[in-house]
Amino acid sequence: MNALTFTLLTLGVGQRSATDNPWPIVTASLVGLLVIVAVGLFLLKRMLRGNRDAHQEAGAPVAPRSDNPSAFMAASMQGVIKRLREQEKELERLHREEKERAAQSERLSEEVTRNMPAGLLVVNATGIISTSNPAAEQALGIRGLGFRRYSEALREDSELTNLLAQCLAEGAIFRREQVEHVTPAGERRRLGVTISPIRRGYEKISGAICLLTDLSELAALQQQMQLRENLAALGELSAGMAHEFKNALATISGYAQMICGEHLTGEAGDYAKRILEQTRSITHVVTEFLKYARPLEIVNEPVELSGVVERVASEIGESKPDVQLSWDGEFGSVSGDEGLLRQALLNLARNAAQACASVKDGGRVVLRGETVRGEESGLQRISVLDNGPGIPEESIGKLFRPFYTTKAEGTGLGLAVVQKIIVQHGGHVEARNRPEGGAVFMVTLPLCVADREAVELNKEQG
Repeated sequence: MNALTFTLLTLGVGQRSATDNPWPIVTASLVGLLVIVAVGLFLLKRMLRGNRDAHQEAGAPVAPRSDNPSAFMAASMQGVIKRLREQEKELERLHREEKERAAQSERLSEEVTRNMPAGLLVVNATGIISTSNPAAEQALGIRGLGFRRYSEALREDSELTNLLAQCLAEGAIFRREQVEHVTPAGERRRLGVTISPIRRGYEKISGAICLLTDLSELAALQQQMQLRENLAALGELSAGMAHEFKNALATISGYAQMICGEHLTGEAGDYAKRILEQTRSITHVVTEFLKYARPLEIVNEPVELSGVVERVASEIGESKPDVQLSWDGEFGSVSGDEGLLRQALLNLARNAAQACASVKDGGRVVLRGETVRGEESGLQRISVLDNGPGIPEESIGKLFRPFYTTKAEGTGLGLAVVQKIIVQHGGHVEARNRPEGGAVFMVTLPLCVADREAVELNKEQG
């Protein structure tokens, strides 16, 4: 029996007894009204509680009751904490995006540095190379430049080391300088260099940045062009002098032979013999000079280098039996004059055999062939190696100059003639010392068209 039924029954009882006593009826009526009010409040509270639970399940914030200060403060703190957590998540998201952008920017910077055609070196204030790219390692011929002291990696006495030292100490700027660099393998290279200090505002120098460009091929091309111009001018000059020298030498030699034929005794006969020897020596020099100065008439025919090298090895073996000479590698065919090419290789092999003839363990000369693929065409490289004492550093840059020689009886024209022959065949020749001892002369010539195609096909298949 609920409260409403009880109230109605009470009212009914009051109606039946109203005629007897009116006060009980009034009392019952008041009690019933109180019961109805209580029931209404109970149902209203229950309905409000149900709505609040529904809002909490939906995630909506519940307004704290103001009649309970503790509950109101706790609810307020929970709201503040919730908003702080939301802001923290937003900051984490922004930080993560910024970190990703920084990593992407760093990767882009590394890719740009790695793929730069120019070499890049960054040296900090303590002299340590903090950044380098593959182009710098290729230009310098040094692997693993990072985190090494620049003076150790580039050598203490090199021109590049001196420029970097001035930049770090004084803040000097060097634009488009050219320096001579010697690689650890002994190869000489011409480098274009631009160096500037690194500063932050007006603070002290915190490092130096260096840009490198390998100008060796350009310098070699300029040298060849200059050489050809000099040869042309020298040929014109020597053409007018050749007959005069030869005529004078022939006359002197003839008179010396006539004097020797008189069967003279004493000093006169000795003088005549010396005159004859000197005229022959001068004639040899003039002949070699004319070979160098006179324009060469080259017959452009395919030349199989394997046969040329074999003949050169045979001739050196006969003239220098105490020197072990061998040849290996790959030899293709080039376009040119077989006789002139054989003369050039024979001169280089003979010089190598003479250089190592006095070695205690025995002299060894190797003619090594290699076909390489260049940027536009195939190339034939022939290296003449020996185990002799090597080339003095001060003489390496002067070997191919006319009349420069390190031999007591040399004319200084042998290597100059070699260079002329190779240059007029479209190639170049260079000399360097070997790290393991001895010297090497490298001749590079363009291959014939058929051999170029074969080299390219082998590269693609390999």
